[in-house]
Amino acid sequence: MEREEENLLSSRLLSKNLKIKIYRTIILCVVLYGCKTWSLILREERKLRLLENMVLRRIFGPRRDEVTGEWRRLHNEELNDLYSLPNIVRLIKSRRMTWAGHVARMGEERGRIGSWWGNPGGKRPLGRPRRRWVDNIRMDLQEVGCGYMDWIGLAQYRNRWWTLVSAVMNLRIP
Repeated sequence: MEREEENLLSSRLLSKNLKIKIYRTIILCVVLYGCKTWSLILREERKLRLLENMVLRRIFGPRRDEVTGEWRRLHNEELNDLYSLPNIVRLIKSRRMTWAGHVARMGEERGRIGSWWGNPGGKRPLGRPRRRWVDNIRMDLQEVGCGYMDWIGLAQYRNRWWTLVSAVMNLRIP
């Protein structure tokens, strides 16, 4: 983050609600650009949560401890309580699910199969296979309890699919 954003988010002249709006409209838009196609691993999800917690700590500032009277940083649970909106990982998962529904409803002539299954050809590298985008969709559905369903067929029904997308968005997992 640049110095100007740091000063803006820690300024006492702006209200916390305005700082949260700035975070959601400027910083999140830049950070999450193209997140519909990301195939995240846990390490990357943690890094994104660290970024979000850093920004939220700057917005909400330190707290004075009632017992000792000393200033301290906010804990992650306190940040989650103060910032009642879905966290950055939930936003990514819901946007990915929205995009998955859109791609599942596309026709075969639009070339979705090659990009979905991620088979570029050639020799496979040693080690564990990389997590594919489709694997992330299945894991997101598994969190909601729909992991073993035919999600491509389910995505054909927009209302049902949007119910799943909102369930993924509102799931409160730290």
